[in-house]
Amino acid sequence: MNSNKPLILISNDDGYDAVGIKTLVSFLTDFAEVFVCAPDSARSGFSCAFTASNYLRLKQQNNIPNCTVWSCSGTPVDCVKIAMDQLLDGRRPDLILGGINHGDNSSVNNHYSGTMGIAKEGCLKYIPSIAFSSCDYNPNANLDHLKSYVVKIVKRVLNEGLPKGICLNVNFPALQEFKGLKVCRMGCGSWINEVLRCEHPRGFDYYWMLGEYRNDEPSATDNDQWALANGYISVTPTRIDVTDYEWVEKMKSWEA
Repeated sequence: MNSNKPLILISNDDGYDAVGIKTLVSFLTDFAEVFVCAPDSARSGFSCAFTASNYLRLKQQNNIPNCTVWSCSGTPVDCVKIAMDQLLDGRRPDLILGGINHGDNSSVNNHYSGTMGIAKEGCLKYIPSIAFSSCDYNPNANLDHLKSYVVKIVKRVLNEGLPKGICLNVNFPALQEFKGLKVCRMGCGSWINEVLRCEHPRGFDYYWMLGEYRNDEPSATDNDQWALANGYISVTPTRIDVTDYEWVEKMKSWEA
């Protein structure tokens, strides 16, 4: 390992061999030492879950040039934990990145996303962390045109850091050109029609978790959904501390 460069730990929820993670690594290796530990297959929707009821397995891979790659049988958060505890020889990453995810992680998807789970886990360990996602769901999408923005954001966070308890959720619209960056709040939305019931030929019901996203504030112009719909890259600072301090004060009367 070359300690003269900043150390960046990368994981994802699409699997270690996904186009998005390979592309992200390629953006960074000329100025950073990159270490990858990612799930051995897709783990979308795992959020901050970690494995407590089964053992984990690691396997070293050689599918991405100019970096060390390990696959893990666990969740995205497992990958961060096991990399820091077992694989990095006691070194502490300067930055933890999730992505580039193949799919939108704006609005309420922030809570479900394994890509954001990576950033949140890094944030819990007091390491500056960023999740990168593209709204292009094509697993073979060419994401090379994201490079200038990814590098700009990564270098700025490496140079300036992030406040304690804050990580970044960055989403790119499915476009070839962008109008720029918008730093904005998380949009308010809901998943509806989430469960499809099917009848098996052998006489029992089975279910698929699907769903449609509904924008619950379509007239808002200050959130990530508006930014993405209007050709901007959305950058949403995300707070780990979910305490509502206003209600803490309002509820003081309960103590009586």
